[in-house]
Amino acid sequence: MATVAMALVAGLAMGTHGALSAIAGGLISFIAGLGFAAAASMNRAEDAGAALLAALRAEAVKIGLIVILLWAVLATYKSVVALIFFGSFAVTVALFAAAVFVHED
Repeated sequence: MATVAMALVAGLAMGTHGALSAIAGGLISFIAGLGFAAAASMNRAEDAGAALLAALRAEAVKIGLIVILLWAVLATYKSVVALIFFGSFAVTVALFAAAVFVHED
């Protein structure tokens, strides 16, 4: 939802390239999160050490995907609006991190 909202605002303010930049930034965080979830679900940890290693491996997958996808967008999309792109990416990363603290009763 945050990416869609940022894309709408960026599209109104900066046009098509602003909207596409916001979508690209948000999708990078989303795809990296999916990569983390996939990597984490592949391992059945039998003890605390193995669980920690699995979490670190999943985090490495996420960071690797972020680096590769950021590079891919910046290398291929010549009309990217950098401020919108990185802003959307940062907001979605912060929202995914904050989701850990959401408590449902």
